[in-house]
Amino acid sequence: MSQPEEEFEEEQKDSLKTKKKKKEKRSARKKKKKEEEEKREEEQVEEEGEEEEEHSDCVVLRGIFKLGKKSHDVLLTQTRLTWIPIIPETPTGEACALQPGVLLLRDVFAVKVKRRRAVGQESGGPVLGVALFCCRRRGKRLEEESLHLHNASAEHTQTWYNTLKELLTGSSSRPKYLKVFINPRSHKKEAVHIYREHVAPLFRMADVRTDITVTERKGHALSVMKECKLDEYDGVVCVGGDGSVAEVCHALVLRAQLDANSPEKPVKAVLPLGIIPAGSTDVVSCSVHGVRDPVTAALHIVLGHLLQVDMCSFSSLGQLVCFGFSAMFGFGGRSLARAEKKRWMPSARRREYAVVKTLARLRPDDCLLSFLPAKQSNRDQDQDPESEGEETWTTNQGLYLSISIMSIPCLSQHAPQGLAPNTSLANGSAALIAVGNTSRSEFIKHLKRYNSSSGQFSFSFVETHTVSAVRICPRSLIGCSEEESEEEAESKTTPIIQLEGAAFPWNIDGELVEIANEVLIRTS
Repeated sequence: MSQPEEEFEEEQKDSLKTKKKKKEKRSARKKKKKEEEEKREEEQVEEEGEEEEEHSDCVVLRGIFKLGKKSHDVLLTQTRLTWIPIIPETPTGEACALQPGVLLLRDVFAVKVKRRRAVGQESGGPVLGVALFCCRRRGKRLEEESLHLHNASAEHTQTWYNTLKELLTGSSSRPKYLKVFINPRSHKKEAVHIYREHVAPLFRMADVRTDITVTERKGHALSVMKECKLDEYDGVVCVGGDGSVAEVCHALVLRAQLDANSPEKPVKAVLPLGIIPAGSTDVVSCSVHGVRDPVTAALHIVLGHLLQVDMCSFSSLGQLVCFGFSAMFGFGGRSLARAEKKRWMPSARRREYAVVKTLARLRPDDCLLSFLPAKQSNRDQDQDPESEGEETWTTNQGLYLSISIMSIPCLSQHAPQGLAPNTSLANGSAALIAVGNTSRSEFIKHLKRYNSSSGQFSFSFVETHTVSAVRICPRSLIGCSEEESEEEAESKTTPIIQLEGAAFPWNIDGELVEIANEVLIRTS
């Protein structure tokens, strides 16, 4: 082997080693960042718990229970349960440093009396103590756990059970009666199984009553929501994928508009919406909780966790199309439309087919893109109708491969940082991502970076804006006559899409839809 060849091989080896080291460093940084985030969350939970203890440290009950094989001194306050092991004094009189166990009542969703029963016995039996069912946070995931307090005294146990039950039911945010919609055709047709195996047992344990409707067709949930008496329920739960949740969200806001007699202005929904993820992507479940786990979602629901999420109202030519969380025009919309026609395919194969097919026929659209930059204090300030006309729109005309408007980050396993990582769930604004005309290879590079940590918006042909309103109008739809100005013709073909900060506690999901004509998104 000649000397130049040996030098070339050595250079290649050095290059591979350098790339490997860089990759290891990136992995280490990601791992460290994840650990720091989890640590911050744990510290925040601990701080909140300390604040609660400062405000309510009055002991409600105190008693002796066995945890495992050791006796403990158990104290119950308005917000927490604390237990300390009881250890006899040593002959030398040296004190032992004991670490008390703590359980916050906000994490407890059920309490039951434990009894010893024979095989086949359904009721009665000697009392063994009290069992508390709670959730523990493991990163972004919530897991079910239990704490068993053993005491053979029936009177003592009953007193503790009644007091704990009273403290838990005193929370007004926890639901007691829910309307549940289940789409049996979602994803792999596992929605019914997911509800029965993972969700229903938690609802029964937390004494949450349910009124279940298994949807039979598209629009079934909407028709039911229009007729049912909402004041009977504490919330609505949807078990399904993005399309099912979008329909239920649309039904909730539309029903609120009808009840408030406000056909034009979006109205905040009366009931909160809980989502049990059972679809193929579940982008909002990931956006809210960081995971798409039905147990985590169910625990958030029974514990009454509340969260506000922005929604959009999509209209065309002055007519309401639907309410949702995002819209994609161009490549994104065409890909989703193709995937929807191949529902018989497995989800991964359907997604790959739609993307490849749309890339093969990639073409730009000549659009007139206008947007209204969001104000920093948009959510906090009331909008003045007189000052609305003074707002300045930014208008661009050109060729675009893709235009996306998203009021939520849209996290998923395929986009860990989100399709719109620079937006949040409830800031009263939306993210506008406009991808200008470029080569197919450059556009593919842009798409691939969604699967990595960052850099998807670093291309010169990609522009991002935080907006309160967006108007997209394909130039082919603007037919100006000699008598009409371009502004007059444009106003005739511009629909209105309003972004409404509707409060949908627990967790929410929405589908990405293509708006074939123009769209306008406007904040409340």
